Amino acid sequence: MQRHFVVVAGGSGSRMQRDLPKQFIPIAGLPILMHTLRRLHHTAPDASIVLVLPQAHHAYWQELCQVHRFEISHHLTQGGSTRFESVANGLATLPDAEGLVAIHDGVRPFVSPQTILNGFQTAQAEGNAVAVVALKDSIRQLEPRGDSTHADRSRFVLVQTPQTFRLSLIRKAYYQATDPTLFTDDASVLEAAGHRIHIIEGNYQNIKITTPEDLLIAEAFAQTDPNH
Repeated sequence: MQRHFVVVAGGSGSRMQRDLPKQFIPIAGLPILMHTLRRLHHTAPDASIVLVLPQAHHAYWQELCQVHRFEISHHLTQGGSTRFESVANGLATLPDAEGLVAIHDGVRPFVSPQTILNGFQTAQAEGNAVAVVALKDSIRQLEPRGDSTHADRSRFVLVQTPQTFRLSLIRKAYYQATDPTLFTDDASVLEAAGHRIHIIEGNYQNIKITTPEDLLIAEAFAQTDPNH
């Protein structure tokens, strides 16, 4: 099957306490988003890449590509007002009726090649594959009146991206969705359409860079990651 990536990067710099949107902040000399695209391309060089950015960021991204001589082929398309709309826009640009698509956060540059390839393989066999990792910390469940109760962490996982799907299935699920505000990720869109979700092992370095503390961790990962 033809393979595709849809990379969504519509974040701002608010939680980073910066004016620069987080996907453009440099680590190890390159914008975070370039690290992400480079990792995806090097893992699956035959796959097409669709980059979904707010229209207001297109010119700046193109300028960054010139400055850094970034030549990995990708198609730039316009983001929406929500992540749901942005993913739907990205899916709409893919020309194939069938194939596999891995939907990935632009600020997760340290996803492992094994996670990416396992996602494609599982999605081809099962229809979808969602990367997750086990919780390390104890958790408590908050109750409506302000109390909290112990919860069994073995019954929960942390969801990452990429989330990989047969293209026809995820397109149809997005098309049929009636209330986009209900969905926190792409797997929940497919699940609402009646499909069972298949989880695969993610990797703990596959962090979503969101806060200043994450930047410190990312710099350390960039120095030690064998796939960097």
